[in-house]
Amino acid sequence: MRHLVSIKDLSNEEFKVLVDRAEHYKKVFKSGDVDEAQKNHLKLLGKTIAMIFSKRSTRTRISTEGAGAFFGAQPMFLGKDDVQIGVNESFYDTTFVVSSMVSCIFARVNKHSEIQALAQHSKVPIINSLCDKYHPLQAICDLLTIKEHLDYTKNKLKVAWIGDANNVINDMAIACLKLGLDVAISTPPGIEMDSEIVKAGQEICKENGSKLECTHNSAEAAKGAHVVVTDTFISMGEEYAKVAKLKQFQGFQVNTEICSHADPNFKFMHCLPRHHEEVTDEVFYGDHSIVFDEAENRLYAAMAAIDVFVINKGDFTAGPDSIFN
Repeated sequence: MRHLVSIKDLSNEEFKVLVDRAEHYKKVFKSGDVDEAQKNHLKLLGKTIAMIFSKRSTRTRISTEGAGAFFGAQPMFLGKDDVQIGVNESFYDTTFVVSSMVSCIFARVNKHSEIQALAQHSKVPIINSLCDKYHPLQAICDLLTIKEHLDYTKNKLKVAWIGDANNVINDMAIACLKLGLDVAISTPPGIEMDSEIVKAGQEICKENGSKLECTHNSAEAAKGAHVVVTDTFISMGEEYAKVAKLKQFQGFQVNTEICSHADPNFKFMHCLPRHHEEVTDEVFYGDHSIVFDEAENRLYAAMAAIDVFVINKGDFTAGPDSIFN
């Protein structure tokens, strides 16, 4: 049984299938074709998708519930006050029980070890909807968004990340490199990328000629970039360190000066929610911004994950547009 824990666990071809599948279902969803909609609605009719969320969410919850409903499933939201996972009941017991009653589990948790425990004990596919190390659904969404606006299949692109070394860039960097995009990551001094991610990225670069650069110079990272990306400086659970972290991130706000080093037709992305210290209004709401297209694409990323891991039981060769067919 296959789980979606991180992009690193997938082959280059498998990740491409997920992006292509998200693109396919976006076209279906937007077409308004009733016959096609009914055909998809029957795929999981009468099934239940569990959503174990230890952290609050807007885009992840809405996109997961919407994707489940698209395929005819009943989404079941289980917040941190709804289930006893890891509190009055062990991970093993709760996971075993929940997974015996549902078709898959979307899990948005605190620690990566929790995702690993779920995947180890579950009888159904686990979809990592965010943990402190990875955010694979966001990576699927982001590469779909880049493909739509700049088409990396026809153009050699560079993605510049300016900000924290967090779960989002851990998966996004690997995702970009797998599809042949170059990646430059700029973090403040004292904040370094996870060595495991860097090593995995370097191995991909050896295979396909992509480039991975880690620096503390934002202007250098943004130089010639076709996509400029940032994220929150204060991740959920780090609110206690807000003052110290904001001081550490001084000079790392994405603004017009930083973006002047990028390609003239660059696109700006942010997975949201956004705070002013991360990016100015001029960039966030400007003509180069595609943040709201990016947010919408979370829905189709969830559809792709359900299609591959739940409907087709982890078989990437199945489905409407598989490159393996």
